Parts: sequence; structure tokens; C-alpha cells
Amino acid sequence: MGGGSNNSHNMDNGKYVRYTPEQVEALERLYNDCPKPSSMRRQQLIRECPILSNIEPKQIKVWFQNRRCREKQRKEASRLQAVNRKLTAMNKLLMEENDRLQKQVSHLVYENSYFRQHPQNQGNLATTDTSCESVVTSGQHHLTPQHQPRDASPAGLLSIADETLTEFISKATGTAVEWVQMPGMKPGPDSIGIVAISHGCTGIAARACGLVGLDPTRVAEILKDKPCWSRDCRSLDIVNVLSTANGGTLELIYMQLYAPTTLAPARDFWMLRYTSVMEDGSLVICERSLNNTQNGPSMPPSPHFVRAEILPSGYLIRPCEGGGSILHIVDHFDLEPWSVPEVLRSLYESSTLLAQRTTMAALRYLRQISQEISQPNVTGWGRRPAALRALSQRLSKGFNEAVNGFSDEGWSMLESDGIDDVTLLVNSSPTKMMLTSSLPFSNGFTSMPSAVLCAKASMLLQNVPPSILLRFLREHRQEWADNSIDAYSAAAIKAGPCSLPIPRPGSFGGQVILPLAHTIENEEFMEVIKLESLGHYQEDMMMPADIFLLQMCSGVDENAVESCAELIFAPIDASFSDDAPIIPSGFRIIPLDSKSEGLSPNRTLDLASALDVGSRTAGDSCGSRGNTKSVMTIAFQLAFEMHMQENVASMARQYVRSVIASVQRVALALSPSSHQLSGLRPPPASPEAHTLARWISHSYRCYLGVDLLKPHGTDILKSLWHHPDAVMCCSLKALPPVFTFANQAGLDMLETTLVALQDITLEKIFDNNNGKKTMCSDFPQIMQQGFMCMDGGVCMSSMGRAVTYEKAVAWKVLNDDEEPHCICFMFLNWSFI
Repeated sequence: MGGGSNNSHNMDNGKYVRYTPEQVEALERLYNDCPKPSSMRRQQLIRECPILSNIEPKQIKVWFQNRRCREKQRKEASRLQAVNRKLTAMNKLLMEENDRLQKQVSHLVYENSYFRQHPQNQGNLATTDTSCESVVTSGQHHLTPQHQPRDASPAGLLSIADETLTEFISKATGTAVEWVQMPGMKPGPDSIGIVAISHGCTGIAARACGLVGLDPTRVAEILKDKPCWSRDCRSLDIVNVLSTANGGTLELIYMQLYAPTTLAPARDFWMLRYTSVMEDGSLVICERSLNNTQNGPSMPPSPHFVRAEILPSGYLIRPCEGGGSILHIVDHFDLEPWSVPEVLRSLYESSTLLAQRTTMAALRYLRQISQEISQPNVTGWGRRPAALRALSQRLSKGFNEAVNGFSDEGWSMLESDGIDDVTLLVNSSPTKMMLTSSLPFSNGFTSMPSAVLCAKASMLLQNVPPSILLRFLREHRQEWADNSIDAYSAAAIKAGPCSLPIPRPGSFGGQVILPLAHTIENEEFMEVIKLESLGHYQEDMMMPADIFLLQMCSGVDENAVESCAELIFAPIDASFSDDAPIIPSGFRIIPLDSKSEGLSPNRTLDLASALDVGSRTAGDSCGSRGNTKSVMTIAFQLAFEMHMQENVASMARQYVRSVIASVQRVALALSPSSHQLSGLRPPPASPEAHTLARWISHSYRCYLGVDLLKPHGTDILKSLWHHPDAVMCCSLKALPPVFTFANQAGLDMLETTLVALQDITLEKIFDNNNGKKTMCSDFPQIMQQGFMCMDGGVCMSSMGRAVTYEKAVAWKVLNDDEEPHCICFMFLNWSFI
């Protein structure tokens, strides 16, 4: 009795309760189902479990509070342990990097001292670094001396493999290559790793050191399967495998890489790969080209490919204390830049681009796999991360196939219409059409697409950051997309009757972006786009009520190092399955010169009104980068029935040309060289502009009795330029009246530039005859009375978008001689519909 009384007393005071194993098991079951049960749920638990009947509800609540606290502490302890392991491994990497830099400094100090003492013998300097097997001659690193043709027998291949291993290790951990830190990449516990690019060596090279939460064997398995993680790798065929006495393997490999643009041929490689285990237990995978061998198998040249060279490269994978691996990657290529037009050669001479598209891509993929294993949660649309990763791979591969259009995949070129700006390809191979052949005929029709047409083109862009341009294309689809083409594509994947779309006025009312998933470091993300306002197209074709696009986007972070930016999308069904047809289209923008070091990390640009050339301060955000160039590749794919080929080809050619024109217009708007503004100074900063601003302000006060601008202490032109309402001037002499000036808000509203403003007439911005008639009838009254207040209405921007405004004010602007100079309009509280 006494023990029961004490137990009851303790429960009443809420201090301590001793639970039986059965009671703990019952509470744990509920905790797994509901970690934070309500008061009613706790009372229900007591009723359903008789073994808990002697415990007060208050004590049950305390138990759950303690249980949640313990869970949180365990998770935090686990997280801190993981961070500690990561910091320890990162510290080890940094110490190794510091040791390498110390060796490099020693070399430079020695060379500097030698040059000072023997200036006449500068051309004969030759030293050898035996610590890391690097050779320094005349200040330059010669990593690939010209040998006589090698023996390609097994013994000869093993000799080549040993030499490759030595050279690779000297690059990965030594000073055989002069490495410089990748611009914009700072090592730290949250970074992808330590990334460096080559300086002054043969070809292009990149190196990365990072931590991966996978064991070395798994890392090696993934890295050797290059097509699974490299978006640029088309195929990797193992021609032969030989075993070595030390337990390693030699593989003869033929590999093909996609061309990134339609303006250059693809690359292929004939190479040797050597896999072995070092004495310290580290795994090594190294490789090099076999372009100079004899008495062995060779790979003949392939049409449409340029045979390039892999210099000693590979992966050093070391087990990490506490689990995971420390990975060293070296990629060293000679991509034969002579084979491409000179303007594109920097694509094949950029170590930065190599680091971004190959070296860092491998690290990101491995870290993504590790994350998927540790956090296998279902994400958007019921997809696990691995499924979304597979979808992104399909999008990327499908786009690369369209850009390259290899004949062995079934692509054949159509005749040009006399203008070679757009290339058309058709693919009716069974492999390609398997994408749609398995679709059910849910609508009762038996006709279905039997071929895919690809319209593609490339264009050079001047002084436009790829990230900013691509972000605008993503966020403002209505500026370049044709709703009829999207409707046609959506109907095509339904395997129904795909009649040609009839152009109609108007555009999409908008788009809804539904995020799906982000990859490591948010370098790439996937989303589903729901296109709106397509109801009237259902009258013409069998299609779903809503159109959805699966979209993948990368390279839109304007604060990151300028890299390749991609926007790839494909129409999908709302309930699309993992094996649903994906026919991707999209854009790829690649910088042609590496001026990323000059990037300002704090630059910003408001893309919502980025078409206003001359009105945004984009020169502030990217003008410091100088004159940069990039190449944009556009590829659009459409499924169709063969008997409609001629009509579809004509439509696709016209569509791509319209997209090119839209992109050029947007690129011009985003280019700082086309902007008239510099900082906050309104354009044009001339006495005439200041005089016009003074006339506008003075006339407004005379006719309406109030000040338009702040009266004192500020530049009147600057105040007018930044006035929140759209202010624009219209000529008196021209018929119809033409706009001659607009402030920042006015250019935003008209979606135009100061240069193009004079091409817009007053009557052009009204969308109906009533508006035109009203404005024409009001003009005489404005001239006679001096001003007029008008009710709200709707007008049109220069891009055809509807603009609503709450009210408008018009007044006559007088010059210093009190003579009419122009008519000024001010639209209040305007917005796009």
C-alpha cells in the first residue's frame, strides 16, 4: 500500500513515473504514429490501453515531451558528429593542399633565385621534382612528352598504365600542374570541395578534392559508369578487359561526348583505363588516350566526331575515418580546338568550363546519391529523389540527342528553305517512337504520332550574362513562347489526332510554377509548369484541360561563377508515369570567355521589367564584366504524323525564327551596353532633358494646382525619372501623335526602350476603337482647357500585353515662351493583366 501511495504521490507532483516495459512499448507505438498527440488522443490511448490506466494524462503528456526532446537531442548529436567528421576530413584536405602549395612556392623561389644568378642560362634551366614526379623545364610543365609509338601488347599496356598512374598521382597530389583556385569557389564545410583549374599547361585541366558519404568501392563503381552521371557523355563502350598481376584491371574503352552546340562537332576518345588498389588501401582509377600505340587494337575514326585526347587523368579514392570517402579528381583533356570556328574555341580551351561540366558534376552526382540514401523521402508528385534524378537525366539526354542529331539514332536532315538559320531534322526510327507507341488510346482514336521533328539553331550573344537571360526566359515564358505550339505538343503526347494549331490572338494568361526538387548546392532544380488560359484550344484538338510541362533549370544563380545555363522542358500528362514519353526542347547558353573573375557578388537585376532597354540600371549589375560573349543553342522537338511533315516543318521553322527574334530582343534589353542609364542618372543627362522635366513639372502645377515632384532639395529630372506613376510625353506635330519621352515607370508600362519609344504612337497603345476615338476626341479639349482627368481603363504595351490603370491625367506642357511643346500623360496605379 505504501509503495502505491508513493507512486501516486509522485504522479500527482509530476516529478517521476516508473513505466513498465509494456507501457513504454505502447507509448512508443503511438509516438511512431503521432509524435505530438492531442489531449483527446492521449485520453483515447489511456482508454484503449488498460496497462496505461494508472497513469495520469498529464504524465502521458510529459512522457511525449521528454520523448520528443530525446529524439531532437539524438538528431542534433548525430548531426554534430557528422559535421565534426566532415570538418576533420576537410582539415586534412586543406593541410594536403597547403603542403602542395608550399612545394609550389619552393619551386618558384628556386627558379627565381636561379634566374637572378644565371640570367644568361634562363633557356637551359632544367630541374626535376622527384617528390611528386613532376618535370619543370624553362618554367613550363611538359606533362606529355612525345614518345615513339608504344607497344600495345598486354605487357606494353601495363607499362603505359603504370606511367599513367604515376603522372595522375603527380597531378592529383603533387605539383605537376600549376593549379589555381577556381574563381568564386571557396573551400569550407558547406562547399562542394576544393576546386582548382590549370594554368599554363598543355590542353585544359581541372582538379577537385571533396568528401563523399559513400564507401570507396561504391564511389569507384559510379565514377566508372560515366554515362550515368555525365550529361555530356553519349556512350562508353568497354572493348576489352585485362587483369594485372597486382589484382588491377586494364580496360580498352571507346567513349563519345556530345557536342554542346550545333556549331561544333562532337568528340570521341580511344583510351586505356587502369584500376588498382594502392598500398595504403586507396582505390585509383586512371586513364589516358591510346593515340600512339602499335601492335594492338585501334578504333577507326567515326563520322561526325573529332578524335580528341585524354591526358593522364582519373580518380583517387581514399577511405575516410568515420565512413565515406575522400575523393581526388583530375580531368585533363586536349579537345582539339582547331576543329571549331575561332569564335567558339574558348569552349574547348576553358578549364573553368571543364571543371563545371565534368569535374564538379561528378562530385555533385556522388553527393546527391549519398543524400538520397540518407534521406529517401518522397518529394513532389509522389516521386522519390532517385526517380526525379532519372527524369532530369532523360530530359538532358533527350535535349543533347536533339542538338547533335546523329544519323545512327535515326535523324535525317530536311532540305533548307533557302535560309540556313534553322536546321530541321526528322526521326521516325522505331526506337524513337517507342516513346509514344505504348500510350493507351483513351480517347477512342487510333491515329498517333509516328515521327519526331527537331528544329534547332545557334546564335551568338554579346554582353549578356547567361544566368540573367535564362532566368528571364524562365520567369517570362509569355515573352517568347507560342501558346498554340504548346497546345499542339500537349495534344501530341496524348496520342490523339494532332491537327495543326490555328494562330489566335492573345497569349497565356500566366503560368503556375510547382517546384519538384533541387540537387546538391541548388545548382539544378526541377519543376512542373502549369500553363493557364488554354480553354479555347480544346475546341480544336483532343487535349487535357490543363497543360503541364516538366522543366529542368540550371545556371540561373547570378551570384555564382558564370557557367552553362540550361532551360529544358517537355510536355507531360498531369499523371505522368516514370516511363511516360518525354520529348524535350529548350535553351542552352554557354559563355565563350572566362571573365567571371570580374563578377560582382552583389549584383542584382529586376527581371520583371527587364525589357525596358535604357530604363534599368543593368550597367551597374554587369557592366563591370566588360564585353562578354556567349553562344545560345535552341532546339524544339515536336511529335507528328508523317503525312503532316511538310506542314509541321513549315510551322516549326517559323516558330524557331520567332523565338530567335524574341531572344534577341530580350538579350538587347538585358545588355548593359544598350542601356542609356548609368547609375541613378536619368537619361539623357543633357540640358534639354532637364529643361523638359522643368517644363513638365511647371505646367502640371499651373493647370492642376499641385506639385508633381518634390519641390526642393533634389534633382528634378531624377525625381521625374523615378516617379512611381507612368509619365510619358506625346508630340503635337506628328499625326498620329508619337511618344517622345517616358520615365522609368512609363518604359516599364510600354515594355519598350528610350530608343524604340519614338516608334510607338498614342493610338497604338489602346486595344479597342472606343479608346482610340475617346483619346482623339479628348485631344482638342486638352489643348483648349490645358488638362483633363480620365477614368481608368485598359491599354496595350508595345509587346501586346494588356495594361490596366486606375485613372489617367493629361496636361499641356508649355515651354518658357508659354507655347505648347507637347502633351504629357500620367497613368496612375497601372499593372499588367
